[in-house]
Amino acid sequence: MEIVKARTDKREYKRIVLPNALQVLLISDPDTDKCAASMNVSVGCFSDPDGLEGLAHFLEHMLFYASEKYPLEDSYSKYIIEHGGSTNAYTTSDHTNYHFDVNSDCFEDALDRFAQFFIKPLMSADATVREIKAVDSENQKNLLSDGWRINQLQKHLSEEGHPYHKFSTGNWDTLEVQPKEKGLDTRLELIKLYEENYSANLMNLVIYAKESLDKIQSLVEEKFQEIRNNDRSCFSFPGQPCSSEHLQILVRTVPIKQGHKLRIVWPITPGILHYKEGPCRYLGHLIGHEGEGSLFYVLKTLGWATDLSAGEVDGTTEFAFFTAVINLTDAGHEHMQDVVGLLFKYIHLLQQSGVCKWIFDELAAICETSFHYQDKTPPISYVVRIASNMQLYPQKDWLVGSSLPSNFSPSIIQTVLNQLSPDNVRIFWESKKFEGQTAMTEPWYKTAYSVEKITGSMIQEWMLFAPNEDLHLPAPNVFIPTDLSLKDAQEKQVKFPVLLRKSSSSSLWYKPDTMFSTPKAYVKIDFNCPFASSSPETEVLTDIFARLLMDDLNDYAYYAQVAGLYYGISNTDSGFQVTVVGYNHKLRILLETVIEKISNFKVKPDRFSVIKEMVTKEYGNLKFQQPYQQAMYYCSLLLQDQTWPWMEQLEILPHLQAEDLAKFIPLMLSRAFLECYIAGNIERSEAESMILHIEDVFNEGPDPICQPLFPSQHLTSRVIKLERGINYLYPIEGLNPDDENSALVHYIQIHRDDFTWNVKLQLLALIAKQPAFHQLRSVEQLGYITVLMQRNDSGIRGLQFIIQSTVKGPGQIDLRVEAFLKMFETKLYGMTNDEFKSNVNALIDMKLEKHKNLREESAFFWREISDGTLKFDRRECEVAALKQLTQQDLIDFFDEHVKVGAPRKRTLSVRVYGKLHSCEYPSDKSQQLPPNAVQIEDIFSFRRSQPLYGSFKGGFGHMKL
Repeated sequence: MEIVKARTDKREYKRIVLPNALQVLLISDPDTDKCAASMNVSVGCFSDPDGLEGLAHFLEHMLFYASEKYPLEDSYSKYIIEHGGSTNAYTTSDHTNYHFDVNSDCFEDALDRFAQFFIKPLMSADATVREIKAVDSENQKNLLSDGWRINQLQKHLSEEGHPYHKFSTGNWDTLEVQPKEKGLDTRLELIKLYEENYSANLMNLVIYAKESLDKIQSLVEEKFQEIRNNDRSCFSFPGQPCSSEHLQILVRTVPIKQGHKLRIVWPITPGILHYKEGPCRYLGHLIGHEGEGSLFYVLKTLGWATDLSAGEVDGTTEFAFFTAVINLTDAGHEHMQDVVGLLFKYIHLLQQSGVCKWIFDELAAICETSFHYQDKTPPISYVVRIASNMQLYPQKDWLVGSSLPSNFSPSIIQTVLNQLSPDNVRIFWESKKFEGQTAMTEPWYKTAYSVEKITGSMIQEWMLFAPNEDLHLPAPNVFIPTDLSLKDAQEKQVKFPVLLRKSSSSSLWYKPDTMFSTPKAYVKIDFNCPFASSSPETEVLTDIFARLLMDDLNDYAYYAQVAGLYYGISNTDSGFQVTVVGYNHKLRILLETVIEKISNFKVKPDRFSVIKEMVTKEYGNLKFQQPYQQAMYYCSLLLQDQTWPWMEQLEILPHLQAEDLAKFIPLMLSRAFLECYIAGNIERSEAESMILHIEDVFNEGPDPICQPLFPSQHLTSRVIKLERGINYLYPIEGLNPDDENSALVHYIQIHRDDFTWNVKLQLLALIAKQPAFHQLRSVEQLGYITVLMQRNDSGIRGLQFIIQSTVKGPGQIDLRVEAFLKMFETKLYGMTNDEFKSNVNALIDMKLEKHKNLREESAFFWREISDGTLKFDRRECEVAALKQLTQQDLIDFFDEHVKVGAPRKRTLSVRVYGKLHSCEYPSDKSQQLPPNAVQIEDIFSFRRSQPLYGSFKGGFGHMKL
């Protein structure tokens, strides 16, 4: 049986089944730099025993620890990370997926370690107790997250006997306290779940490697033959999660964040049963459409909604839901019944229009183009997707999944459409306005809610009273590309972007596609406008301007998006930027429309007030960010000069009016420099003419919109230079008093971009990353989020530890980080020369990894342009620097910049105190500091008093022509 693959796909595929009934897909890709594997086990949290909520998820955590063959704890992750790879896993209702990638020369050893998960894992009693804390910490971080809360509330309002009803993450209570009370040993239950369910016949493995198929096959046969096969049948639970008492309900619920949301949910026939007919894709396309005449267009015009999405969610083979999610404005919240009425009127329109063949054909054509011209993705994400497809689809569709609807069946679409009825609906309505009006509490997340019955006749009435708007089906899509030919680039040897043209008002960097052979392009136009970021006020106005542009273009550009041509307009530190990416055939039409819109933009007061309301809520909701995100935000605010805090912007917002923006736009655009990057399937002359057109629009004529910048106006991002030998502390209380988590960002500033220094830092980070995770998370269990990573602010580089914890306060965590560095020092000094060389080679392989697609390549080159470093050959130069590096160089680097107590070391600790540690905040703040420590009281006084690093963007200076 042939596996259907994309026309552009040169990889080879082969299905094999081992004697133990393990089904495997082998993928051979001689061009790959990374190899990857994914094992999909058809067991998920629906298989949790009663009273042991979260056991399957806990098991997923435990398999990473150790195995009989590799008993050293965390040795699997250590091996993979030290060889340039990454590892992860996730648990869903009906499957658990384990996956990794690694540099290709180490694949065999990595695979051997991976296979042991499924052969003989060791779940030591000691590790079991520790890892329950990690699961508990993972759950702690979700408790105040609206997505998790509403998801569990939907489960809570379903049949108690159905596994959908369960809580799946697990916590200290469900995995430690309750089992003990019942006399159960969690570890024995874990082993029982594993031995009963982890059977080879319920597993699907995907292997992605460089070797030939035969070689990969013998490797797999050798490594995976020992997995036991108990001939288990797949867990299935027929029957629907929602009985009549859970339908026709209106649930009011209080979210954590500001804003109003409607979720309209219907149980439907699972889409997987008819994946070739694609009923949910067809209906989701229409109900979620944003073009003129669509439901969203009407709600937006009325000023009632800012966002709408629709489609199938939570689908298994037994049951599924079709959900429409609508973000409401304050006015929309007051008109909830009208909004629901309009949704049902649109569904009624679909009933009356009948299922349209031309719409299905158009969707099928878009899907087909998208499949055959898909971008290559990293092997790790590719194998994960295919391994989960293997559980669901016949072999020929493993790569396709449900992405290619091809059978037009009006009756199947009609069946699902009929299920979207008032008699079958569940409405979840979230708003802070319901505070104090709810009588019930969901047990796991403590979400406040109330339930009211609604009947079909009530909804009929809402439809009757809803405004009479012109709802109609979308028009044929003019953005579907028909010319997918590749330009005959005479420039096959162009490795790096070239500066194609430069004038006083713009520069154009151009990089033809020499790697990917796809009919796609990438265009970025960065408007550097000094007036845009001169104060908190102008920055908010620029943000609103960018959003209003998107808002205004939406009903037109939505068609382009459906057809695979995406655009975005966003504000930046120095103005705003326009990005257009996708099929090149009609890209220019979209780009020129966007440019035209910018050049003669008119502020509509009604849209201004909607966007202002939305921005106000968004800024206000930043206080509900995870504490580690708050700590990272403060860290950036402390380090990046001329950046404005959102708290000040939130203060300004209420006073801004539409006329303020109308006055501001011409001023902002009056001085601008455009930095442009054009890449992909576009010829040199075409790239130039695009930019010439843009210059015509903005810079030509007697009264041009934009004048060139004065030499003194060229903007640049400058970074604070911390003082040597000083440890700066910034303690602050978490913004959400209900959040129990505290967080620490421990930042060590090291150097300004330089190849030799960069590779020392990267090598150190590579060697220390896994030991940090092992010690601070696996052993000490400080918290689920414990990361050691590099940091790069506009070319200023350093190391940072990011840790979120309910176990210890930030001051205590800081001490643990120092203790770890002392421990690591011994490890580094004791490293053998072979270990050193192996790490250097792993880093070289990581650097030589080719870009997979145009977006990835463009992001890399754009970073060089926007930072002003312009080191397009960075990877090659850093590899050369690595080859010169000695072990002593690395030790000297550590001793001078990272070692605890190093006289030249520069650190900044941002400590965010959560609810559980708020009592430590005053005492930590007032304690006697050691002589080399400085406490920062005020971010802006601190910034003003510090020297700055030089910027790589010296205005015209950095443009070496």
